[in-house]
Amino acid sequence: MTAGNRRVSAAAARTHTRKGKSDKRSAASSRGILRKLAIVSIAGFLACAYKAIQPPPSAICGSPDGPPVTAPRIRLQDGRHLAYKESGVPRERAKYKIIMTHGFTGSRNDTFQASEELMEELGVYLVTFDRPGYGESDPHPKRSVRSAAFDIEEFADQLDLGPKFYVMGFSLGGHAIWGCLKYIPNRLAGAALLAPVINYRWPGFPANLSEEAYYEQARQDQWALRVPYYAPWLTYWWMSQKWFPSSSVIQGTWKPLNRHDRELGLKLAASGRSPERLKAALQQGVFESLHRDLMVMFGKWDFDPMELNPFPNNDVPVHIWQGDEDALVPVTLQRYIGEKLSWIHYHELPEVGHLLNLMEAIPDRILKCLLLGEEC
Repeated sequence: MTAGNRRVSAAAARTHTRKGKSDKRSAASSRGILRKLAIVSIAGFLACAYKAIQPPPSAICGSPDGPPVTAPRIRLQDGRHLAYKESGVPRERAKYKIIMTHGFTGSRNDTFQASEELMEELGVYLVTFDRPGYGESDPHPKRSVRSAAFDIEEFADQLDLGPKFYVMGFSLGGHAIWGCLKYIPNRLAGAALLAPVINYRWPGFPANLSEEAYYEQARQDQWALRVPYYAPWLTYWWMSQKWFPSSSVIQGTWKPLNRHDRELGLKLAASGRSPERLKAALQQGVFESLHRDLMVMFGKWDFDPMELNPFPNNDVPVHIWQGDEDALVPVTLQRYIGEKLSWIHYHELPEVGHLLNLMEAIPDRILKCLLLGEEC
């Protein structure tokens, strides 16, 4: 090879080397850009996802942009307020004092429908309150079964109801009564659970029994209970998204199977009160009311109600009332609780649905049974 050819070859080699290095730098630069774009895209997606699962702030009653305060309220030690409504005889001359907790979508206005004559005759004072996040009661971001019990205890003390009082809970509001039985049994003169909602994952249930009842629900309601249990942080998004159906009760597509429930629902709707009351109950936002309810009721509890025995001497009356045609609460699971817990008096009402506390004569019967120990 001549000297000229060698120079040409060397120059070509250098050019090829420079081109190879340039190509490598270009490829590395492209990979770097793609990596940065991927990071930015992932970060953007995560930011959007985080925003989507965050509930909007609550419209706190009494705040500049919130609904007005119209009901009497007490202020708890942590600064929260509970709004309440009184009925029956004045508390100063009452013989029996009862605190009642409302159910899902309810409020302090859902009072116990016992007759005024009986309330007067027995000397019954009844007070209902908006549970946290409902109506005009402040939300409680750390709400739990435990906090529900201690809210009731402090509420009773603020109203000066004495060392012992009765508690009564309807539907999903029953979780607060279970909390009272666990955490403040020494304050109870008696308790009644009216068609109390059940957590299918309480450990005390036989697996086959709870699974059978769970899968009898519509698929959308199965998922509506899975999310608060396994991923409570996704509850707001799941209940608000439009891709898949969520809770039939929240969506208003749940249909009562019992004719009595249907008739009562139609009666309430015809009166014009039901939509107005629902709007007032949820005026601070659905997350701190409805969604928080689902997380508390169907989330992970600190105790199993079927391991409780707060009154070994059976000296405090505790009752469960359940309709055998309840389309919301499985009667099979309620029966199991009644059989397992001998300190609870279980009453199953034939041809009765979920709204048993609104049916004629049943509230008076419940009251006489709880307070007087009459045959139920």
